[in-house]
Amino acid sequence: MAKRTAVVDLGSNSVRLVIFEKTSRFAFHIFAEYKRKVRLGENAYNNGKILQEEAMQRTENTLSYFKEMANKHKCKKMIIIGTSALRDAPNSKEFIKRIKDKLGLNIRCIDGKTESYLGGLAALNLISNIKNAVTLDIGGGSSELCLIKDGAIKECISLDIGTVRLKELFYDLNKLKELDDFLDKALKSIPQHFKNENLISIGGSLRAISSSIMQKNSYPIKTLHEFKYKLSDEIKHIQRIIDTDFEDLSNYGIKKERFDTIKEGALIFLKIAKKLGTKEVITSGVGVREGAFLDDILPANKKFPANFNPSVRSLQDRFLNKDDKNLTHIYCAKLFDKLNSSHRLDKRYKSILINAAKLCNIGSYLSFYFSNEHSTYFILNALNYNFSHEDKALIAIIIKFAGKKINPFFLENYKDLLPDMQNISWLNFILAFARLLSQHHSNKQELDFDYKNNTIYVYSRQNIDLAKDEFKKIALPSANIIIALNQKPR
Repeated sequence: MAKRTAVVDLGSNSVRLVIFEKTSRFAFHIFAEYKRKVRLGENAYNNGKILQEEAMQRTENTLSYFKEMANKHKCKKMIIIGTSALRDAPNSKEFIKRIKDKLGLNIRCIDGKTESYLGGLAALNLISNIKNAVTLDIGGGSSELCLIKDGAIKECISLDIGTVRLKELFYDLNKLKELDDFLDKALKSIPQHFKNENLISIGGSLRAISSSIMQKNSYPIKTLHEFKYKLSDEIKHIQRIIDTDFEDLSNYGIKKERFDTIKEGALIFLKIAKKLGTKEVITSGVGVREGAFLDDILPANKKFPANFNPSVRSLQDRFLNKDDKNLTHIYCAKLFDKLNSSHRLDKRYKSILINAAKLCNIGSYLSFYFSNEHSTYFILNALNYNFSHEDKALIAIIIKFAGKKINPFFLENYKDLLPDMQNISWLNFILAFARLLSQHHSNKQELDFDYKNNTIYVYSRQNIDLAKDEFKKIALPSANIIIALNQKPR
């Protein structure tokens, strides 16, 4: 059912095209992405906010190219969102009409609160376990904050402080006294009830800061989305980015394309984080673009259906045989419950186990041989939404080892993200045993389980054609466990 939608985020600094592909009703993934730095707001903030002709022409050329790309990829719809530089400009209507007349494209110019809402909508739906937090999206012309309380968006505000705006008004932070006064005045408009220990960082500048921290700490997972850090641990590093010479920014893992605005972005970030009382920062790989897409596809309540994950379903849609009735996740759930008296695992691990079971076979799409390694790679690099890095690492590990005895040496890189070895061993065993039963059972009749006196009883109406040598290969989490197959129904 692949259906593609192109979303363009037309900012003050850059323009980005993201093509989302739906694989089923609410499941999707990013199919392609294009970015160009057009600087629509260049020389506007020190010229009465009027868009300059050179900047408008660059933007027009880029939108023309993006239209070609959207058509090339057979997108059914194209959504273009204009933000700060466009809404501030006295000549914005003329530019929007120019794009409509020349390119046949409609630009939706949104106000600051709507921009904040879209970023909040994306974070709330695509970051795991968000109950209370404030999102911060630092752009070229403005910074948006969205208050999330009790798992719902409560309030949205927009501040007229952005990286390009500061750069043009204060000449690369050289006018420090005037800059501090400007920022302090802007920050007074942040209400006291926005104070929150959890800050969700959105936007290119904040992702660049997170990437720099990950590189400094030799962090094992490369995905930025849901990377977390304590601000107190990293505030000196962020301050050093502000204070360092431009030519030395690469030493901090900052890409050259970010050199001209990263200092402004870091300064705004620290000022706002202090105002909010931030303790933990959660990096968001999603923002206005994802928010606009979700706003278009989600039902009226703007939430995914209960117990639905768009990434899990998208991976299943793309990489699993739809005719194969795999019951591994059902067996995992039953075994988890029956073995509870022995494993004593927290209930949250049940959900992790079920998702691992749903995805453990996706690597076979690439190759039957080394399929577990392929699945592990998919998990670490394509299980994008609503999973913490801790959960992703755990799912990847138990799929990778597939019931084999776990060598602690292979866990060393992820040791700060993983639970203790006994918990991993139990999850590794349950997944491997459930998977083996699913592979060797006809699936016409679901299996049932019981656990008594350290013995796992497997009940089936028909013979399970599984040699004892097969399940003997699975590493047991306890030496006392016995497995009894082919029991008659109770």
